[in-house]
Amino acid sequence: MTLETLKPHFPWITLLVLVVLVGALNPSFFDPGALMLLMADIVPLFIMAMGMTFAIYIGGIDLSVQQLANVVTVVATVYLANFGIGVAVIAILIGFLFGAISGYVTTRLFVPSFVSTLAMGFVALSMAKWLSDQRALSMDATLRNGSFGWMFDTTAGFPNELIIALILLALAWFLQTRTTFGRSLKAVGAGELAAVASGLNVDKVKIIAFAISGAFAAIAGLMFSVKLSGGDANLANGFLLLAIVAVLVGGTPLTGGVGGVVNTAIGTLIVMVIRAAMVYLEVDATQQQMVFGIVLIAAIALTIDRSKLRGIVK
Repeated sequence: MTLETLKPHFPWITLLVLVVLVGALNPSFFDPGALMLLMADIVPLFIMAMGMTFAIYIGGIDLSVQQLANVVTVVATVYLANFGIGVAVIAILIGFLFGAISGYVTTRLFVPSFVSTLAMGFVALSMAKWLSDQRALSMDATLRNGSFGWMFDTTAGFPNELIIALILLALAWFLQTRTTFGRSLKAVGAGELAAVASGLNVDKVKIIAFAISGAFAAIAGLMFSVKLSGGDANLANGFLLLAIVAVLVGGTPLTGGVGGVVNTAIGTLIVMVIRAAMVYLEVDATQQQMVFGIVLIAAIALTIDRSKLRGIVK
């Protein structure tokens, strides 16, 4: 058995090994209630990473998701009184629009996705600072509970956050694996030139992929806002690195074409277990980013398809 044949199984093997190690370190980790709380806590991160999967699956990347989540926390807080639960629709439309613009700039203006999405992230950050007047905003508790209180209730002892995550995962999985658009995503990620030669509208596929990434980032931002009962231009800071790590350690490489949203679910659980281990080991918060930076480098090295990099000058 070679390294290449083992590569598709790395994510779940890694998750299993980490769970055993953390469980040995702290047996209370296996407590069902504690595990449920840990998984509910990472739902916004998972949703953000799930959306980014679509951008990475086609061989791009979306660096705007953190700032899109931030601007949505501000929008939700500012406009909750005016639109109630309808602010969720506004938030998702904002994310979808920002993502679509990123896709348009990438495909029609030939700007690399890491530049176009980074630039749109700065636009979103400026918008968040302007709307919030560079202040941390508080959400009216009565309005919050009336419109979104259900989001953090439980159903039959199961957190509604996890139910939302599972519904979105099912929708994303269906879109990726059971639709013509999903097959187009795979074709573009596997080989863009071949996809163009086959008559596929690659630009349209890319724009929609980035729009989906933006919409999912907006949903994550809405959950951040409701959970923390407020909005801030910096509320989701620190989640961009974690979202990228979740996608890559899950087995969706930067070169695209393989992996997908189910892999990202595994990758997010890996991130969850690593974070839990660092808490148990009392690793300083500033050092945790360093750990995830190292994990990111390892994930890229292990998952990237080097055959697609032949002929590229480094």
